[in-house]
Parts: sequence; C-alpha cells; structure tokens
Amino acid sequence: MHLAWSAIVGELRDARVLPFCALMLLLFAANRALSPEERTRVKGAVVVFSLYLLLLPVAAVLRGYGSPFYRETHLVALVFATFAIIFMVGTLLFNGVAPRIGLGPSRILQDVLIAGAAVVALFSLASHAGLDLSGLVATSAVLTAVIGLAFQDTLGNIVSGLAVQLDKSIKLGDWIKVGDVSGRVTEIRWRYTAIETRNWETMIVPNSVLVKNQVLVLGRRTGQPLLWRRWVWFNVDFRYSPPEVIESVNSALDSAPIECVASEPAAHCILMELHESYARYAVRYWLTDLARDDPTDSVVRTRIYFALRRSSIPLSMPAHALFVTSETSERREQKSRADFEHRMSALAKVDLFNGLSQQEREHLAEGLKFTPFTRGETVTRQGKEAHWLYIIVKGDAVVKVAGTEGPEREVARLKAGDFFGEMSLLTGAPRAATVIAQTDVECYRLDRVIFQQLLESRPEIAEQVAEVLARRRLELAGIRDNLEQDSSGRRLRDTQTDLLGKIRRFFALDQE
Repeated sequence: MHLAWSAIVGELRDARVLPFCALMLLLFAANRALSPEERTRVKGAVVVFSLYLLLLPVAAVLRGYGSPFYRETHLVALVFATFAIIFMVGTLLFNGVAPRIGLGPSRILQDVLIAGAAVVALFSLASHAGLDLSGLVATSAVLTAVIGLAFQDTLGNIVSGLAVQLDKSIKLGDWIKVGDVSGRVTEIRWRYTAIETRNWETMIVPNSVLVKNQVLVLGRRTGQPLLWRRWVWFNVDFRYSPPEVIESVNSALDSAPIECVASEPAAHCILMELHESYARYAVRYWLTDLARDDPTDSVVRTRIYFALRRSSIPLSMPAHALFVTSETSERREQKSRADFEHRMSALAKVDLFNGLSQQEREHLAEGLKFTPFTRGETVTRQGKEAHWLYIIVKGDAVVKVAGTEGPEREVARLKAGDFFGEMSLLTGAPRAATVIAQTDVECYRLDRVIFQQLLESRPEIAEQVAEVLARRRLELAGIRDNLEQDSSGRRLRDTQTDLLGKIRRFFALDQE
C-alpha cells in the first residue's frame, strides 16, 4: 500500500498535474469570456485533458510495479495534456484575441496551425522521453502515398478548401452563384462549402468544384458597399413615346424611398428593345439586402404599374390576343355612364363646388383624370408647384409637414371622400404639405385647365369658391373658435378678399 501511494505521489509530481490543471482552468475561463461561441472546441479540449487525468493513476500503478509499459503510458498522458492546452490556447488566440485586433484567420488555417503545433509538441515530447520516431516518419511516407491514391478526390477537396480560405476569394456571408443555384455561404469546411439558398435549402458544394469552375460572387465590388443590380422588365405598346414612359416611371421611383433599394446609384427606367408591336423597357435598381430579391422586385413592379396607369399608358398585350366580348355601342355607353356617375359622386363631396350648377359640375366631372397610387408613393411633395386638386375615392393617405428644423411630422390622415390641393389649383400656391399613400389609393385629379374653362364662362364662380376656401382656411386654423363673432366675420371677409384676388390673378381674370 505504501509502495502504491508513493508511486502515485511521484507520478503526480513528475506529470506536473497541479500546474497543468491551473493552466487549463485559466484557459477555460478565458475562452468562456472571449469566445463563448466556440463551445465545441473547448469541450473537445476538456475531454482530451480528462483522458490525461484518467491515465495518471494507470501510469502510477505501472510505475509502482516496475512495468516496462510505464514510459509509454506516461508519454501518452503528457501528449493528451499538451494537446488539450494547445487546443485551448489556439481557440483563445484565433477566436478570442484575433477578432478584437482586426485579424480573422480562416478556419482551415486555424486547424492547420493548431495541428502543426500538436505535431511539433508530439515529436518534442517523444524526443525528451528517449523515443525515436524517425522510423515512423519513413513508414508514414509510404502509407501517405497509398492513402493519397485511394483518397485522391477527398484530398483534392481539402487542398481546394485550404486554397479558397487562404486567398479569401470566397468568405463566410458572401452571396455566390454556382451554376443555376445562388445562396449565402454559411460554412467552409475542409471538404465542402455549405450554401443556404433563399428557398430554405442548403447546398453542399465540394471545394474542388469551386476551384475548378466559375463562381459568381454577388454584390461585391472593390471599394463599394454590398449592392446587387436587379432588372425588372415590362412592355408598353410602341404607340406611346419612350420619353413619356421613362419620365412617368422615373417619377414614381423617385417619389418615395423603397425598402431595400439603394438611393445611390438611383433606380431608373431605360428603353431596351423595340419589337413589332411593343417596346421593351427595364427598371434597373440596386438591391441592398440580397436575401430579399423577389419581394423587392414585386414592389418595384407595383410602382411601375401604378405609374403607367396614372399616365394612361397601358402595358402591352400579346399581338395574338383575342377579345370575345362584343363591344357594342350600347355596352360602351353603359360603361361610360357608370364611370361618369362615379365621377359625379366623387365631385359631390367637394364643398368648394357646392354653388355650381348641375351643368357646371358635369363639365368638371368630364375633365377629372383617374390617378391611382400604390402604398408608399408620394402623391404631392411640400414646396412643389402642381396646379391640380385630388379627390380620394378609395384608400388612405397621410399628410406630413416639414418645418424649418427637424424631420417631417404627421399632421393629418386622409380617407375616401377627402380632397386636397385646392390652394394649388385655385391660387397657384406651392404645396403646403407632403401627402403619402398609406394604402393603394385611387384618386381623381382636377387640373387647372378644366377649372379655367369654367371661370371663363362664368367669372363670378371665383367669388363663391373664394368664400368657401376662406371659411375652410379659418376652420383649419382654429380661428373661429377663438374670436368674437364680429371679429370672425371681418377676418372671413378679409381672407375671402385676399383669396379672390389671388384666384383672379392666377387665372388672369383681371385682364378681361
């Protein structure tokens, strides 16, 4: 018993257990603090160190009985302890310290360096223990040749993976296209690279395929942010002029920002081809989030659709389209009557025109222009000159005002039946606020030319409109609630006179 205890104590002293355990505890705590995501490597090192602790009693017993296997057992235990410490130090340096000083060695390079350090340590310990491993090296050369021939493809993938990571041609997080499949690189292993597609699929690509074939890295350009140019195609009948189409679409693209679309370079529309019955256009934009390609394309297509509808430019139809509906004069008249009644109904909600006769309102209804907007589009912009009035017949919009300092703030909400832009229509004043569509919005637009025709036939309409406009202005400002009745009446007359003068000057009624 005394002999066994003495052997164990001697073994613990020779194996330097206490310094090794203290060093492992220190490295374990440092890795938990600086590189908590590397739990697998840390657990592996702990398991290897546990083997060292398990071999110590075995080596002590062999030592106590003078066994010839003691030296080999003692050497194996020291190798386990040394390997565990090397793994812990490598993990701490590569995953804890290096990222904090701006370095990021590849995973394969980390494995190579750690494995190299382990091999050097193995030969050093063997030499210190009096073992000659040169014969093993000579034998391993023949074995390596045999293994190399048997695992030629696997070794090719390993070498290719090492080359990919060392030259950093492909990095974790890159969006790449291999053949017809595109996705984000999530792992670069010794044998393969894992690519996650937008369809929630993971493609395993052998590293030799990446080295031997053409790989497209999406969105990467030297010195530039991550952007990927996208194309959205559409066709328009050739009878509509390209400048008109391009201006309509570009105006819609510039009206309000689109999520995941870069502001610089700006999205724009171009004419690509001319065919027998239509012209082929494309909107080019730069995508900022490469994972959201199809949803962003959809938003851009929606902008295009509504922009063309506002400009009364239809998308082209196939030349072989066959209409089976008989478009008789009676049917055309029915459709026209329903549309006119809809326009009259929308116009009836504008109190500015309550004093007009039935014939005059019909004249305005005939001149209304259908102008739809999609969600997120800017209908009017504060400070811009646009001499027309909008009547909302469907959807919701928000009114925002920007002060001299600070961002825009919301001041009102508009819904079906509301109208805006009357000051710009009647006096030519710049837009006082920005109106943005909260949903898909359908509007009718009344232009200055239509209203001017009405004033030229009956100039006294200007007085009626000025009175209603003045009353609306005072109500919106909250003046009527805070003034005496007489004072309020005087303010109303003064405002009406001022507005009437502006209307007359804007429509040149004073020259008659």
